[in-house]
Amino acid sequence: MKMKEQRKKQKRTGWVGMAVLLLFLSVASPVFAQEPFNSAAESAILMEASTGQILYGKNVDTPLPPASITKIMTLLLGFEALENGSAHLEDQVTVSEKAWRTGMKGSEMFLDVGSKVPLRDILTGISVVSANDGCVALAEHLYGSEEAFVGQMNKRAKELGMTHTEFKNCNGLPAAGHHMSAHDIAILARYLITNYPKVLELESTKELTFNGIYQKNRNPLLENYPGADGLKTGWTEEAGFCLVGTAKKDGMRLISVVLKTRDEKERLAASKELLDFGYQNFELTEIAKKGKEIGEIPVRNGRETTVPVKINESITAAVPKSHKADIKISAVPSDKPISAPVAAGKTVGKAEVRLGKDVLATADISTTKKVEKIGFITKLIRGIADFFRSLFKVSKA
Repeated sequence: MKMKEQRKKQKRTGWVGMAVLLLFLSVASPVFAQEPFNSAAESAILMEASTGQILYGKNVDTPLPPASITKIMTLLLGFEALENGSAHLEDQVTVSEKAWRTGMKGSEMFLDVGSKVPLRDILTGISVVSANDGCVALAEHLYGSEEAFVGQMNKRAKELGMTHTEFKNCNGLPAAGHHMSAHDIAILARYLITNYPKVLELESTKELTFNGIYQKNRNPLLENYPGADGLKTGWTEEAGFCLVGTAKKDGMRLISVVLKTRDEKERLAASKELLDFGYQNFELTEIAKKGKEIGEIPVRNGRETTVPVKINESITAAVPKSHKADIKISAVPSDKPISAPVAAGKTVGKAEVRLGKDVLATADISTTKKVEKIGFITKLIRGIADFFRSLFKVSKA
C-alpha cells in the first residue's frame, strides 16, 4: 500500500501541468472576415457537433503530438466492440505485465499485474483518469496485442476521413511519428459523441476510487464551464497541454480542441475562450423544413421547361446571431443536365444555404411533380423558336 501511495504522489507531481486549455483559430467563420481572436494554442478548432460545421480554426490540419487525446480513438474501439458483441461490460480483463508497466509512465488507474478487472472498470478508468495501463489492457483484451489494436486504430482513422493522423500506440505516450491534427481530433470526437453518447456519462464523472486509490477527473472544464461534460485532456513534454472539450447549452453542443498550450492555466483559458466565442456569437437554427419548395430547375425536352424542387431533409446550421437575416437558400442542379421524362421525387441536385460567399449547409433536393417528355413536333417547333430568339438577341446586341 505504501508503494501505491508513493506512486500516487509521484503522479500528482507529474500532472501539475495537465488540465485543459482550449482555443480557436479563424479558419472559416463566414461572418468574421478577420480572426475574432488569436488562440494561445498552437492549433485550435471549434466545431458545432450536430452539423460538423467549423466555427473557428487555427492551424487545424497541422499534425502535432496529441498526448492522451489519443485515447478518444481507444475508447471508440472499445465502444464499437461492445456494440458488435465481441466484448461485454462484464468481461474479465487480465492485466499483463506490459499494461502494468505502462501505467508507471504517466496517468494510471493502478492495475495490479495478473489481476482480472471488469471491462466496465477499464473503460471508466480510461475515461475518468486517462489510465495508460487501462488502455494497454483494453487493447490486449480486444485484439490480442497493442500492435494489432493500433493497426485497427489507424484503419478506423482512415475510414473516418482523418487525413493527418498516425497512431503508434494506444495511449499517446511519446513515439516518433505519432500525431493528430486538431481537425481530425474534432472529427473523431464528434463521431464518438454522436454514436456513443453514453461515453459522456463516463467522461463527466468527477472522481474515481479504484484499487483503494482516489483520483479526480483532470478535465478542468467540468468544474469551470456550465454545460461541460467531456472530453479528454493530455500532456507530455513534446505535446504541451492539450484538451478536447465539449459542452451543451441552449440546445447546441460544441466541441473545442486546443493543442500545445504552455500550462494548465492557459489551456483552460483557451478552451473557455473558444466555447464562449461559439455560444456568444452563434445559434443553432432550422433554416428550412423538410419538403419546403425552394425554386425551380431547368428540364430539357419536357412539356414544362422547368420543374419545382423541394428539400429532402430539414436543414439546420449554426448561424451568426447578427447575420440571421442575411442567410440565403438556393437550388443548385447536379452537373448532369435534367432531361424529360422526370419522375416526381427524383433527386436532382442540392440546396445550398449561404451567408455571403460561404456555404453553411447543404441538403439533397428532389422534384415535386413529374415532367413528361415532349413529342418530335413540339421539340421541332421549340427548337425553331429558340433559334429565332437567339438571332434576335444577336441583332439587338
